[in-house]
Amino acid sequence: MSDLYTEVMVAKKPTVKDQLIKFVLILFTVLFALAGLVLMPILLVAAVILGVVDYVFIPRLSVEFEYLYVNGELDVDRIFSKSRRKRAASYDLSSMEIMAPWNSHRLDSYKNNRGLKKVDYSSGIEGEGHKPYGFVISNKNQLELVIFEPNEVMLKDIRSKMPRKVFYD
Repeated sequence: MSDLYTEVMVAKKPTVKDQLIKFVLILFTVLFALAGLVLMPILLVAAVILGVVDYVFIPRLSVEFEYLYVNGELDVDRIFSKSRRKRAASYDLSSMEIMAPWNSHRLDSYKNNRGLKKVDYSSGIEGEGHKPYGFVISNKNQLELVIFEPNEVMLKDIRSKMPRKVFYD
């Protein structure tokens, strides 16, 4: 029997908050550098520290998600600035309750449940070829509502393993 293997990459759309953080960090770095050159040289130390903060935090604002589905296991990785990878989560989909499109009525009762932990691994874009799905799963004795963007091949593979839990409507 062959393994079901599917891999999907999705780039997260930069939010206004991400762009504002990037702008403010760069602005303060430049202002402290100029003030250090013109007014007080001690401010150059603050500019260098802010430069290090920029170097650490700005790449974390450019995120892609990689979904890897292998025989009932879904691994989600975050990729920062197309260079550094970090495992975000790993799910055994055999403990999944339901999977449906994010705008489906089947997820309404879960969306309104405040006791549910909501995790978003989607691009944040609706339409334009992006169709986010949500699934509810028991993970570490807590129910999670996970939002992600699988492609048609991944959906077909997941549905072949769990036909009564995956809905396309």
